[in-house]
Amino acid sequence: MHSRRRYLRSARSQPRRAALQAVVGIIALIGSLVVAVPASAVSGAPGAVSSASSLTEAATVDSGFVKAAAVVGFNPENIISDALFYDGNAMSAAEIQSFLDSKIGRCENGKCLNVLTASISSRDAWYSQATGDLVCSALQGGTMRVSELIYRVQVACGISAKVILVTLQKEQGLTTSSAPSDWNLRAAMGASCPDTEPCDPAYSGVGPQIVQGVRQLKIYKAGKFAKQPGVNFIGYNPNSACGGSNINIQNYATAALYNYTPYQPNAAALAAGWGLGDGCSSYGNRNFYNYYTSWFGSTQGGSSVNDPVGFIDGVTSAPGEIVVSGWTLDPDSSASINVHVYVDGVGYAAVANKPRPDLAAQYPGLGVAHGYVVSVPPPKWGTVDVCAYGINVGAGSNRLLACRTVPAYGGSPVGSVDSVIAGAGTVTVSGWTIDPDTLDPISVHVYVGSKAVAASADAKRDDVAAHYPQYGNRHGFSTVVPVAAGYQQVCVYGINVKTGGNVLLSDCTQLFVRAAKDPGTPPVGNIDSITVTGSTVTIRGWALDPDSPDSIAVHSYVGTTGSTHRADGVRNDIARAYPGYGVAHGFTITRELPAAGENVCVYAINDGAGSHTVLGCSFQRPQPSAPPFGSVDSFSLSGRTLTVRGWALDPDTKDSIAVHVYVGAAGTVAKADGLRKDVGNVYPVYGPDHGYNVQREIPNEGAQVCVYAINDAAGDNTLLGCQFMRPGQGDPVGSLDSVSVSNGIAQVSGWAFDPDSGDPISVHIYVDRVGNVITANTERPDVAGAFPGQSRFRGFAASVAVPAGGFSLCAYAINVGPGGNTLLGCRTF
Repeated sequence: MHSRRRYLRSARSQPRRAALQAVVGIIALIGSLVVAVPASAVSGAPGAVSSASSLTEAATVDSGFVKAAAVVGFNPENIISDALFYDGNAMSAAEIQSFLDSKIGRCENGKCLNVLTASISSRDAWYSQATGDLVCSALQGGTMRVSELIYRVQVACGISAKVILVTLQKEQGLTTSSAPSDWNLRAAMGASCPDTEPCDPAYSGVGPQIVQGVRQLKIYKAGKFAKQPGVNFIGYNPNSACGGSNINIQNYATAALYNYTPYQPNAAALAAGWGLGDGCSSYGNRNFYNYYTSWFGSTQGGSSVNDPVGFIDGVTSAPGEIVVSGWTLDPDSSASINVHVYVDGVGYAAVANKPRPDLAAQYPGLGVAHGYVVSVPPPKWGTVDVCAYGINVGAGSNRLLACRTVPAYGGSPVGSVDSVIAGAGTVTVSGWTIDPDTLDPISVHVYVGSKAVAASADAKRDDVAAHYPQYGNRHGFSTVVPVAAGYQQVCVYGINVKTGGNVLLSDCTQLFVRAAKDPGTPPVGNIDSITVTGSTVTIRGWALDPDSPDSIAVHSYVGTTGSTHRADGVRNDIARAYPGYGVAHGFTITRELPAAGENVCVYAINDGAGSHTVLGCSFQRPQPSAPPFGSVDSFSLSGRTLTVRGWALDPDTKDSIAVHVYVGAAGTVAKADGLRKDVGNVYPVYGPDHGYNVQREIPNEGAQVCVYAINDAAGDNTLLGCQFMRPGQGDPVGSLDSVSVSNGIAQVSGWAFDPDSGDPISVHIYVDRVGNVITANTERPDVAGAFPGQSRFRGFAASVAVPAGGFSLCAYAINVGPGGNTLLGCRTF
């Protein structure tokens, strides 16, 4: 006997959940109507039309909209027929995918059922332990789209894909959700999720939920589990005080629904339609009925044998038009039926009444007027989904005939404004534009201030044709607009001809237009600052020509010696003061002054006709040279090798300068050009490249060591520091040669000695923060050979315990005289 935990799905309709489930039902239904799918035939369905007409305003196209009216036709004893419920061939995988696409539309988070994949393992056939009857035939596993999974489970278990889609909707709203949560997906079918307990984690996720949920729906019949057809008491709510009634369950499908969701809607729930009833209402089986009838028509009747049949024979796409052709008929009637064509969810109605003699042999007695050719406008430029539905008459439901994904050539114009040029009393605008709906040139409207000019984009543009070969090369434009002088805003629109709307081709441009008879306006600008460092003069400022937004030339003169520059540096303040001219109008000029000084002048050069503008002149003299400065950060010895570190700069220049290091009377020249960000932070004008690191050998008897910063110009050098240094005054030296780890033990080896001592020194081995003390006293002849005068007993080797997992191991040579300890090396495992 199967446990209730695994096979009894309760209603999720406890009082605190009842209101929530009704609200979820309303929200999910609204979402399902964003892209309409034809509902069952109704008396007010669209009649025959001579050409495709939009269904977006036809309320009868989809009966699934929110209504305040009471539920009509719900029979608690026969919610759905066995023929429909156990129809293992109700929908193909393609039909299921198309249905999900139409209901969900664009997925916002990548987790929707129409884009999601699910993984399941292959299963052998299931048999009831109670009866031995087949529950589900073998199921082929793998990773697949959800639509394919639903199809495979439908066939294996004989439960209609329509029932599965409705159950996914009534439980978690997944059939219409464009942004489902992870929790929604984990409990997709509500399978093995009783109200009184958490969901069974063994069936968490879309794949396991669909397989388990459908198997539960089938085992109620195959295993004769719990409620069976006949008289049963069915409550209105988990609260027993709400009561219930004895009902004569008429078929296995209705019994299965009560086993899965063991409550019936009371009168208040049915009167509320899709809304909330009272405190004793439950909604699971009511919502199942509402969704099924809204999407697939009546819950009573036989299988899909009464549904329309047909196909899409072809879909052709051209600029401004998508043509869908095929055939459809209803086995219940010889009359031509309606066909609804949906392009990315927007529907169009037509009558399938074109002659199709080829159908006569296949469907004798039904006539031949069942073909259709439907022309619809493409909604955009790109890829679209095209689906066709046969609209049912009589028994049965509407039928998805097929779907195709095709390129579409429609929507709003595209294009670009290549240039906007101000002349004397004119603005010339050039560019290109195409409307995807037509091969013909379209109009462009050019607005300059309050003046509008229409032109045709019919000029030859081979570069455009190279990118859009199907549209040819006649889509360029170049238009001259006469305008008044002053600042003008220029906007250019491509004018739409069919689907879509007019499009602003590029951002509007603001620029200055001079008068028609104006010979030209002189440039304007300013010298913001003149600074002299040593013999270098630096001039900063801005310049522009009101006749053009382009950067202009600037000439500087030191005496009679001229130099040409470009005022193209970024100046946001100038762009704000002169809107329409952009930001590229700043300049920084560096020139050298003679020793006696000289007059310095800067000119803004007119971009066209007209005179140049003198921005300013002033006499400038070189500044006296300032001495360099800096620091010796450290003198350090390792054996006889001295290392001197520090920094130096000369305030007369940003360049790196020389330093001289003297050991006694012997000098060495080095460059203070190493990276020192700390110096750059303190002296930002001079930058960070002013560090030095110099090595020299010290004689055994020692020597005075002095460091000088060398002046870059005339003036004195600067002594940065002196210190007497003698070998034997230094830190330990050594090496961590190897570390190998096995079975929780690290084997460590290396060498170390202190120049200040003839005795072996200590070495500290740290594993993370745990220390181990050893002595460097093992034989190492190679060390004695490299360091004459040192003993050959300067090696170390040790075994230390290390933890499992990651750790760091570091070795330190311990100082015994002047100086400090030395890090020999670290290894990370």
